[in-house]
Amino acid sequence: MALIPKLFGDMLAPSGLSDETKGMVNARVDWKETPEAHVFKVDLPGLKKEEVKVEVEDGRVLAISGERAAEKEDKNDKWHRVERSRGRFTRKFLLPENAKVEEVKANMEYGVLTVTIPKQEVKKPEVRAIEISG
Repeated sequence: MALIPKLFGDMLAPSGLSDETKGMVNARVDWKETPEAHVFKVDLPGLKKEEVKVEVEDGRVLAISGERAAEKEDKNDKWHRVERSRGRFTRKFLLPENAKVEEVKANMEYGVLTVTIPKQEVKKPEVRAIEISG
């Protein structure tokens, strides 16, 4: 399996975040390219579609963001372990030229966000020979 290079350096967790928020900031993303489309799958367990935002910025940057709020705590509660992540997350990807950004579709099912971006044929630039005088 070929690894996708980090084209935009995805938005990683800022160093000042606590361990409680780093996990959600680094929401795991799979990006595959099929003959027809670019398909992103993001694991967002426990989030509702209303808590997630999918946008195309600057014409070719796919931005996926959201937030999982902390649970309300009762002062009588005694926590033994807190491993589930919470807080805000943002992931950004520079899309290739062949992405039809005006036709992006997103679907959320069973805690997995699927973003599908159809592909278009990219015209190769015309090459024209220049005569050298002299």
